[in-house]
Amino acid sequence: MAVAEKLRPVDTYLDSLEHRHKPAIESLRRLIHDAVPGLVERIKWNAPSFGPGEDDRITMRLHPGDRLQLILHRGAKAGADDLFRFEDPDKLISWAAPDRGVVTFRDEADVLAKAQPLSEILRRWVACTTR
Repeated sequence: MAVAEKLRPVDTYLDSLEHRHKPAIESLRRLIHDAVPGLVERIKWNAPSFGPGEDDRITMRLHPGDRLQLILHRGAKAGADDLFRFEDPDKLISWAAPDRGVVTFRDEADVLAKAQPLSEILRRWVACTTR
């Protein structure tokens, strides 16, 4: 098998990505895969996105190029559910809506500093948003 055939679309996308937070993006990607093994990864909104099967639950926000954020969501067509709540004891998440949170990172050191609580958040988020 040729080298190009071994690369997945996300690898190809990231290989060509020019972004000031590229080391942090790569660390965050590894953290997500380690925290929730088996998630399907694809490019959505010009960034890596992760979820069980075809359902995205975790999406990076890379644009504009000065930011690195992780969007926790319930998919593109999340149903209205005023009862949905998610505990964030470490206060890492800024809530855009009751079921859409944003975690912002300054740089790779910030990703690594948040790794332990973020890993737990990601495991719980996927578990409670997967139907």
